[in-house]
Amino acid sequence: MDLFERHREQQQQAAAPLADRMRPRSLDEFVGQGHIVGPGRLLRRAIQADQLSSLVFYGPPGTGKTTLARIIAGTTRAHFIALNAVLAGVKDIREAIDEAKSRRGQFGQRTILFVDEVHRFNKSQQDALLPWVENGTIVLVGATTENPFFEVNKALVSRSRLFQLKLLESEDLRVVALQALADTERGYGKRNVRLDPEALAHLVNVAGGDARTLLNALELAVETTPADSEGVIRITLPVAEESIQRRAVLYDKEGDVHFDTISAYIKSLRGSDPDAALYWLARMIYAGEEPRFIFRRLLIQASEDVGLADPQALAVVVACAEAFDRVGMPEGRYHLAQATLYLATAPKSNSAMAFFDALAAVERERASDIPNPLKDANRDKEGFGHGAGYLYPHAYREHWVAQQYLPTNLQGQLFYQPSDQGYEAGIQVTVARRREAQLAALCETDSPEQLSFGPADGPGERWLARAMGRQGEQLARLRERIFELAAPERHHVILDAAAGSGLLTWEAIRRTPEGGVYARAANAADADALAEQTAALSPLRRPVILTATLEDLAAAVGQHSPDLRFERIVGRNLLKGTPHKIAVLAALQHLLAPRGALVLAENMPSRGSRLWQLLDPAWLAADLYRRVVEAEELAFRDDPQLGWELDDLQSAFEQAGLACAITSESVESELRVSGPLLERWFASSHPSGTYAAQLARLLSSEEVESLEAIFRRQLLDRVAPWSSAVAYAVGRPV
Repeated sequence: MDLFERHREQQQQAAAPLADRMRPRSLDEFVGQGHIVGPGRLLRRAIQADQLSSLVFYGPPGTGKTTLARIIAGTTRAHFIALNAVLAGVKDIREAIDEAKSRRGQFGQRTILFVDEVHRFNKSQQDALLPWVENGTIVLVGATTENPFFEVNKALVSRSRLFQLKLLESEDLRVVALQALADTERGYGKRNVRLDPEALAHLVNVAGGDARTLLNALELAVETTPADSEGVIRITLPVAEESIQRRAVLYDKEGDVHFDTISAYIKSLRGSDPDAALYWLARMIYAGEEPRFIFRRLLIQASEDVGLADPQALAVVVACAEAFDRVGMPEGRYHLAQATLYLATAPKSNSAMAFFDALAAVERERASDIPNPLKDANRDKEGFGHGAGYLYPHAYREHWVAQQYLPTNLQGQLFYQPSDQGYEAGIQVTVARRREAQLAALCETDSPEQLSFGPADGPGERWLARAMGRQGEQLARLRERIFELAAPERHHVILDAAAGSGLLTWEAIRRTPEGGVYARAANAADADALAEQTAALSPLRRPVILTATLEDLAAAVGQHSPDLRFERIVGRNLLKGTPHKIAVLAALQHLLAPRGALVLAENMPSRGSRLWQLLDPAWLAADLYRRVVEAEELAFRDDPQLGWELDDLQSAFEQAGLACAITSESVESELRVSGPLLERWFASSHPSGTYAAQLARLLSSEEVESLEAIFRRQLLDRVAPWSSAVAYAVGRPV
């Protein structure tokens, strides 16, 4: 670049619009979109590590798609080529590919090809990119305002990671505006501009999450407002109102916003929220949506989500739709509102979905002959006996009789499940009773055949297989419950504060493909095991493994990423064995993001079975049995690690600065009294924490020994029912 070209470029930059001049030049300057470029996020780590794979940025205008591409261009060691799909053709694509191949062959350098408005490329242009993306000649970075699943070649989409950018929050827009006023190089920092708070609030509100709209309006306000006698350019509310016109509603009848808005409307109706339903209805009408389209969706909703809970719902919507056809707009809005409010406040049932279960059975099962009693008797009764055996319901009491109406291979199959809402609640018991009678009639005529025989397993093997299966089911249920309560989003950063074998870590990785996962290992051995298991994952998908005690966890996180805060922290039996529950919870609270959640599953020994319940009172003297019971219950009362209750956990969360909601679930399982287990209960080498040590508070050593003998004689290798309880706690910063 010679001196004249540099001067011309500087002049162009100085004359560029404010929105273009104020583009962030690094991730640290970038405002908003914390869900994809915040600390610990996958995209931020990929940009900083210069390990980008092909990706597509998708979102509304003014949210930072092109800016992110420019930041990538400024940070990557790869060669960067930018094209605009509106202006570029196949010739430009081929030239870019040739340059990429040349640099790869001569210097071993990667090439990143940025295509703005990538959805504007036609099919042949997108196909021209595909083989070079696939073989790694180029890394494609696309930007689009349209849904890439519909507007971009499916083959390109399948080879790219998609990141959805959202409209900027109001606080983000305030930061953008204030940065533009303060920047002396690219903004108005050298001019004495005073922006009134109400004017800033109006610009932010009307900008609707679009930073470009905000900066354009701010630029117009500053450039068209003369300075006063003191040299101050004062932007008042009237000036702001003149600089930014009435908000253009983002609503494309054939685009994503159209479908997203009707989706929000339907989900508000389904969720029985009349206020939200009216709001989304108003947004659609304000944007010019076709009212008949809305009524069509209401007619579907009346059967899909209300159904038999209120059979009148469909009639009301049909009447409102017919009234609208006669009245039209604008008065027809009353009928839209009435239908909306009726469905939003009606009891809900989706039992009509049973049809699709029946349809699946038809597709899955082989074609079955219609049972003879159900066939038409008018034509073939004499020749084939069609209809013989049919019981006419009106000839019986209550106009019903127990008989089978399903094909033989589907008898006993249930499709319809009445809900307990509205009208349907009244028929629920009737349906259940009739099904029971039909099942009894079926059992009287059909009995299952014994088709195979085999030797039974030994009792130990049977118990082991059953216990392992139950344990797996219980752990799966616990994991499902934790993540059901946590409800993480795809871009969240999650901390598994008690990783152990990785039960929660792996689920966190699956649920946060655009976020990140941190896992705390209690010791080096656990950390090595986790690292070995995650070696097969790509480096960007591997969890960050921290080896630390709970007390040192915050410091370990700070050493790795000082500003990192987690949207979710999960753990199983995290507080077990620690006397410092409040201190541990307080440390975790400081690691949570402002709207984050700490979700723990903790075993509750106080609500579980007791060992004395395994004993038959007849096996020992009454006084001894009483003192055994008293000694064990005394241990639960005195030991805070055993006897804690839900109120204790609630109090610990609150003292740590967390608002807490707690539920508990009981778990039924089995206990096999094995020899090694008895050794642990009655061990003499570590008497302080054993069952025997607790008994010794009220029993003599001879009585403890006699009790051990009873356990071995009466219970060794026996299987007994055993119950336990799990507390699920969800804490959020106050």
